[in-house]
Amino acid sequence: MKTVKRMLLAGALALFSLPLMADPANPKIGFSIDDLRLERWSRDRDYFVAAAEEMGAKVFVQSADANEQKQISQIENLISRGVDVIVIVPFNATVLTNAVAEAKRAGIKVVSYDRLILNADIDAYISFDNEKVGELQAQGVLQAAPKGNYFLLGGAPTDNNAKVLREGQMKVLQPAIDRGDIQIVGQQWVREWNPTEALSIVENALTRNDNKIDGIVASNDATAGGAIQALAAQKLAGKVPISGQDADLAAVKRVIDGTQTMTVYKPLKLIASEAAKLSVQLARNEKPAFSSQLDNGAKKVDTILLTPTLLTRDNIDLLEKDGFYTRAQIAGQ
Repeated sequence: MKTVKRMLLAGALALFSLPLMADPANPKIGFSIDDLRLERWSRDRDYFVAAAEEMGAKVFVQSADANEQKQISQIENLISRGVDVIVIVPFNATVLTNAVAEAKRAGIKVVSYDRLILNADIDAYISFDNEKVGELQAQGVLQAAPKGNYFLLGGAPTDNNAKVLREGQMKVLQPAIDRGDIQIVGQQWVREWNPTEALSIVENALTRNDNKIDGIVASNDATAGGAIQALAAQKLAGKVPISGQDADLAAVKRVIDGTQTMTVYKPLKLIASEAAKLSVQLARNEKPAFSSQLDNGAKKVDTILLTPTLLTRDNIDLLEKDGFYTRAQIAGQ
């Protein structure tokens, strides 16, 4: 009898020690975001959560506040919560190998959102075509200033997207360089995409070149905003073409005012909704429809790439048609 009791007790303990089974009808998704203090990411969060909840998922959101160690700790926290999928917007794409491996050991799927996590066993990547974004940025500036001195204002050196954007930019700029139409008189990466640092970089570039800069290829709207402040101080705002991306509201107003030449519109509702759908499918062991694969240094990652749109003053009304902003928001009312 004692032997039977011991066997029953051992069986009960073993049962309690088993991991909790995922509920496919109501999956749990962790969303680890680089920095919710930026307008862009707060919009992604809202669209993602709404779409995921509509499909029956519960979303746990964390903001790393542009701190790689904080993001790693938050990913570990999401693992301990027993989520089914972790979606990550990486602050530093190169430091998450161990955190991702820990998630995979726990049976958790990992999705890289907008920025590709490098050298890690992630399950999927979803983004806009960032090389195409870079091409559009260079095209926008080159159309406005087909000749002259160019400065390349890159994104964060820790962000793989910044390098992919540069590749796209150079695909368009290199033929003009080879023809002798334009000269690259300087280029610099901007830590954390910080507009204050972009301001300082462009101030120094203007000083070194006696204000003779005819075009600035800025890799996003935040860095473009800093650069335009530097141009304005020299009464050059609106005279030097400059690119951007993300269609931040401040940038949209600059495009209308003529101080920023263009931005690249990436419908955030589209990427967030598609990412939510992808995450729920992975949690339910369904097969998403991937469009390609990208090598992240560890594997060829199943990828969904979405199409961006060049936005100028001529088609700015697309934002209102898509419900991205209201007319009152764009007008500043």
